[in-house]
Formats: sequence, structure tokens, C-alpha cells
Amino acid sequence: MKVNVIGVPLNLGCDREGVEKAPNHLRERGLIDIIRKHGHRVFDLGNLYVPPVREEDKFSRSNSMKYLDAIVEVNNNLAELVYDTLKGGAFPLVIGGDHSLGLGSASGVGKCFDDFGIIWLDAHGDINTNETSPSGNIHGMPLSALMGLGSEALVNVYAPGNKVKPENVFLVGTRSLDKGELELIHREHLSIYTMETLRRDGICYVVDDIRKKLRERKIRNVHFSIDIDSLDPQFAPGTGTSVPNGLMREEFDDFVEQILATNLIKSMDLVELNPDLDISEQTTQLCLHIIDYITERI
Repeated sequence: MKVNVIGVPLNLGCDREGVEKAPNHLRERGLIDIIRKHGHRVFDLGNLYVPPVREEDKFSRSNSMKYLDAIVEVNNNLAELVYDTLKGGAFPLVIGGDHSLGLGSASGVGKCFDDFGIIWLDAHGDINTNETSPSGNIHGMPLSALMGLGSEALVNVYAPGNKVKPENVFLVGTRSLDKGELELIHREHLSIYTMETLRRDGICYVVDDIRKKLRERKIRNVHFSIDIDSLDPQFAPGTGTSVPNGLMREEFDDFVEQILATNLIKSMDLVELNPDLDISEQTTQLCLHIIDYITERI
């Protein structure tokens, strides 16, 4: 398979320094060779340009969303690069950076495939809007914008309107939700598999339920967006918004293997590694393991 690696050194969505270093940090520790050893043709497309913005200007475009213009610009460019990658028959592997980049990567997938869904593996819902976000951090808003909800500036990234139907979104590993997110989940009848669900019903049940819904909705293309904070902090301490009681490594590997076995995964994000917080490089090694594990199976 042809794999295009796209670095997105973006920290504006989380408003915390460090996460922007992750793409180069992983490259320096063998990212490309890890993918290549599985027989893939790997093309490193480098890092997207992220415009510099002074901290005092973070609310210059919006009083409820930080760094809006720069984040929109980065996501528009990422969407085009992901779209071009897919049209060229390659697999886009997007390395962040914070999870606000998911708006751009999934928008590019949505332009390429009408019948697509999103599996969002994350401790958080990322379905706040400019009206419900307690922080104004856009890394907590990309998934709602992809569903056409919230600020028009985010909803209309790359193309006007929603990019994915709410019924084709699957939230997995969730365990930290704000009040507005809970209301949106209820209103839109989103498919959500919290850590409580995973532990009560098991990984196989969750995967089988997702597979069944994908078949029923005739979804043949899936964007898989992985936030490293979906794993328990004992395995992934090097991230900015860790939440206790996350996935064990074995649970993560089991879920990923079963999802990849559907042969529907056409693109992927790996986000929210913060090397500045990863003193022992434990989280770095976990990210490299994830890339190794996935690229051996795609």
C-alpha cells in the first residue's frame, strides 16, 4: 500500500505548547522506517504550515473560539491534502498536533466518499460548539462541526455544510463529557460507547455493534481518528488532557485489530502526543507501537 504521512504541528486547538512537536519527534524516532518495514511505499509529505498567532490575539476573530482563523486555514489545507492523497490511491496517515485537525482530515475524506463514517477513539466527545464549550478550545469542537453543528466558520471548512451524518459517527472510549455534549448526544441519537459500556459489554460487543450499523447504513469507507488520551494515563501520561480509567493496551490493540479487520478504514489520525509532558518517552513509544500495529494490518 502507498502511505502518505502528513504532519500537522498544531497546538492552537488545545492552547498548550508541546503537542506541535509530535510529528518531528516521532519521525526522529523511526516513524517512517516502522511503516516501511511492513512493505508499504511511504511518502513523507512533511508538515503543514501553521500560521503564527500571538497569544493576545487568540480571541481576535471570535470571543468564544480561540485562534479561529489560523485553525480554519490549517484545516482547509489539510482537507485538500487528504483528499488528494485518497484520489491518488494512497492511505493518509495524519500525525498531530491537537485534535482540532480532525476537522480537516475528515473533511477531505468526506469530499472523496459520500458513504463514509467516522470512528472517534477519544476520552472526550469533541462535540462541543462555540455556544457550549467551557474553554473555547477548538480541539473540543471538530466532531460537532463535521456533523454540521455549531459555528459556521468551522462547519464550512473546505466545503459548505456538514461532512458526515450524525448516525454515521461512532464515539468510542469516551469518559469525559460536558453538559452541552451530553445534550447533543441525546438530541442527535449518537452512537457512543463509553468506557463503562466497553467494560460492561466487552470489546467484541462494541465492534459487532459498529459493524452492524456500518452494514445497515451501507458505509464502505471509515475515517479512524485516534486520540492518545483514549488510553489510560498509566500507559499514556504524555498528553495534555488525560482522563483516568481509560483503555488498557490489550483492550486498545483488540479494538483496533477488530476494526481494521472490516477493511473499511481508509484514513487515520493520531493526535495529542505532547513530548514536553512525556518525560520518560513512554507515550512516544506507545504512539510508535500504534503506528507499527496498524500499518502491519492495513
